[in-house]
Amino acid sequence: MESGAIAGDYSFGSRFGHGGGSNPEELLAAASAACYSMALSAALEKAGMLPERVETRAACTIDQHDAGWRITRMRLTVHARVPGGDRDQFKDCAEATASECPVSKALLGNLEIEVDARLEE
Repeated sequence: MESGAIAGDYSFGSRFGHGGGSNPEELLAAASAACYSMALSAALEKAGMLPERVETRAACTIDQHDAGWRITRMRLTVHARVPGGDRDQFKDCAEATASECPVSKALLGNLEIEVDARLEE
């Protein structure tokens, strides 16, 4: 990558086999998770909740279809620590953020985005 912060080997083996290195889907998942975490933090603050921590993991699913390989799903698993946070308000923010962060907006209509968001005690 241009910044030098991300570097790695890419090959057919790293994408579909057991080869070392990364793959485009992993990078897309990382971008989705990072963007979602930032957007959710901002949405929570706007709703009057101050998150101590927002951690998002993303899993990208790629399936083979008649027309070739296609990314079909991005599953975001979010754990957030928000002292005094209201569960219903948190859930509303988490669901809305799935279609509001810039990376999600780029993906919407092209794949299914699932969010499993949990507010930690």
